[in-house]
Amino acid sequence: MKVSETPLPSSLDLLRWIGWAQQQAALEWTRERDLSHQQGFVLGFLVQNPGAIQRDIAEITRTSSASVSSLLQGLERRGLIERRTEAGNERSKRVYATAAGIDLVAGFDAAMKRAEEDILAPLDTEERDALSALLTKVTAELPRPSRP
Repeated sequence: MKVSETPLPSSLDLLRWIGWAQQQAALEWTRERDLSHQQGFVLGFLVQNPGAIQRDIAEITRTSSASVSSLLQGLERRGLIERRTEAGNERSKRVYATAAGIDLVAGFDAAMKRAEEDILAPLDTEERDALSALLTKVTAELPRPSRP
């Protein structure tokens, strides 16, 4: 191979590039709402799992309870979440996204669908179907990710 020739990226490198492009779209969407990636993730989790406890949030974010507590305090100060004490158990608090929090993250799925459309724009319907079939075949035997 000549020094000026650049090796072609592997299929897995290309898949990582696609994943990176999708991740960048998600990061831009959350930044536009003045949220960190983790804050946006937690708000989305709370919309889907209202009344989660802090331990659940620490587990899903794979962080410590102290880190989650700090993250929740920031969201609480912005009025995006609220913590409610359970009757009869003052030490146990459930966490809920407020209406403002729900509204703030409401368009995420649509934004990710638009990102997917942008990424796949060079492909026609037949090519998209073929890509989907190939990726389905490749992933059929892989373990499922444990985290959404």
